[in-house]
Amino acid sequence: MNDALTLSLAGLAGGLLGLLFFGGLWWTLRRAMASQQPALWVGASLLVRMGGTAAGFVWVSNGDWRRVLACLIGFLAARWLVLRVTAALPDALPRPSPNSSGGVQTDVPPVPLRESCDAPRP
Repeated sequence: MNDALTLSLAGLAGGLLGLLFFGGLWWTLRRAMASQQPALWVGASLLVRMGGTAAGFVWVSNGDWRRVLACLIGFLAARWLVLRVTAALPDALPRPSPNSSGGVQTDVPPVPLRESCDAPRP
């Protein structure tokens, strides 16, 4: 097969792997936010997404570093695409807004310190 065609197909495969990986991450986070066990969702998703992506890279590369590079470029292009598409969705997760001190404003009140932490140590 022609080298240009092979590398183009490897880049396309990397793009598909990236869409599955980052799209799956977006889908997982949406499900985890509404779940009673978000750690299970995130952990299981991580294993499935990483395993599938690693297997896809190995299969696409077939031992050629140029195919790995083309696949990686497609993967990163898919990351950029998923970030742009999901940021434009109206039902995307709310983003924290920076406050005047430069930090991130949250709705969670600060946890009060226990009195034993304030007391001097002997």
